[in-house]
Amino acid sequence: MRSRYAAFVRQDGAYLLRTWHPRTRPARLDLDPAMRWTGLEILATEDGSAFHSTGTVTFRAAYRGGSLHERSRFERVDGAWVYVDGDFLG
Repeated sequence: MRSRYAAFVRQDGAYLLRTWHPRTRPARLDLDPAMRWTGLEILATEDGSAFHSTGTVTFRAAYRGGSLHERSRFERVDGAWVYVDGDFLG
């Protein structure tokens, strides 16, 4: 989760696509160059340890002018954690 946030900060679309589950990965990603991310707060985690194949992360990511609150789902693919999808929480 933290590495994906950092990739959004750096506008690293290639990394974001590589760490997106093949089942839900978009064909392309259009990042807004004007977006300025200012902080990440992990609010909760569920599963996601070395003994799990799935996990969730609830977070709030701040950006200039607002914030994104989401519960994200992750799965292991070939041993690596990848983003599946998320539910916006407001």
